Amino acid sequence: MINKKVDNVHSALDGVKDNMTLMLGGFGLSGIPENSIAHLVKLGVKGLTCISNNAGVDDFGLGLLLHKRQINKMISSYVGENDEFERQMLSGELDVELIPQGTLAERCRAAQAGFPAIYTPAGYGTEVAEGKETRDFDGKMYVLEHAFKADYAFVKAWKGDAAGNLIFKGTARNFNPNMCGAAKVTVAEVEELVPVGTLDPNQIHIPGIFVQRIFQGEVYQKRIEQRTVRQRD
Repeated sequence: MINKKVDNVHSALDGVKDNMTLMLGGFGLSGIPENSIAHLVKLGVKGLTCISNNAGVDDFGLGLLLHKRQINKMISSYVGENDEFERQMLSGELDVELIPQGTLAERCRAAQAGFPAIYTPAGYGTEVAEGKETRDFDGKMYVLEHAFKADYAFVKAWKGDAAGNLIFKGTARNFNPNMCGAAKVTVAEVEELVPVGTLDPNQIHIPGIFVQRIFQGEVYQKRIEQRTVRQRD
C-alpha cells in the first residue's frame, strides 16, 4: 500500500512557490483547509491565483492571505463576507473572476475527470459569456467553459487514512470532493488520520488515487460565519 502520509503541514506544502495557481476547498468557513492556509501565510508566497468559492472573512481563511497581499487573482463565485476582498476588487488591486457557482464546481470536476472543457447554459446572454464559444444543443444555447489548471489543491476532510482515502462530514462536503485530483498535487488535511483498513469502504467519499499528500491538522477553530439566534421570550 502506498503511504501518502506526511509528518506535518510544512512537508505537505513542500514545493509551493510564488505565482502558482491554488485550489482551496470550503464554502464560507465550512470545510476550509485552515492549517494549509495558515502555513501559506507563513511561507509568504506572493502572486497567487486562488480558486475558491469565496475568500473567507477579513481575519480568517483566505482573508489572511488577502491582508498580506499574497493573492494576485481570485477566481470565485461570492464576495459577500469579506470587506477587504471587496475593497481590493473595487480599487483594482485584486484581479477577480466571478463565475456562477455551479460553473465553478463543474470546472473543478472537469479537471478532476481529465476533461478539457464543459458546456453549460449558465451565463449565456450575459457578460459571463462574452468572448467565449457558444453552441446550440437541442434548441438551447450553452457556453463553453474550460477546466481549471491548478498547481495544488488544498482540501479538508473529517477522516482520512495513509492511503489518502477521505470522508467528509456534513456541509464540509462542498467543493472539497470536486477539487481532489483536479490539480497537479492534491494535499488533504484531516481532523483524524487513521490506519489503512480502518475506514469502511462503503463510507469513503474520495478514494486515495485522487490524493498525493495527507496530514493530520493540529487545531481547527470551526468558526460560525453568520450566527443567527432567537430572542428569549
